[in-house]
Amino acid sequence: MWGYPGGMGQQRQAIAPPLAQGWCALAALHNRIEAHIERALQAEHDLSVREFSVLDVLSRQDGYHLRMNELSDAVVLSQSATTRLVTRLEERGLLSRYLCDTDRRGIYTEVTDAGCDLLALARPTNEAALHEALAEAEQREGLAPLVAAVKSLGA
Repeated sequence: MWGYPGGMGQQRQAIAPPLAQGWCALAALHNRIEAHIERALQAEHDLSVREFSVLDVLSRQDGYHLRMNELSDAVVLSQSATTRLVTRLEERGLLSRYLCDTDRRGIYTEVTDAGCDLLALARPTNEAALHEALAEAEQREGLAPLVAAVKSLGA
């Protein structure tokens, strides 16, 4: 339980423990970045952040494919949400699914040529939106240290 400074008669103001404060700042940074990138990808390429992530993850694999369960782990979605997302991308011709040759229960998802083409167009938009979002967040006192940490990871 979070503590309150002062006695019973004073106005209460919750003081979050440092770890909770850090987590809230990290969540705020993530939400700001994701919303900024989402707007840019939607406006320029009719892609959501999640759709971009699926195409991006698959494009970085040997053979441009993964099993559905591996893909859901990689993009941090439930298997049912991943299936719905893959179905939407498959309907747009950006992905295809096929059965595994060695295990008929396994289903692979693969980026199509159209998916690779769209991803190539969307990557610069994603990168520019990420830089813009970080620059905006860097101006906020509570987020600036986290932005510095994120930037140091790419150095």
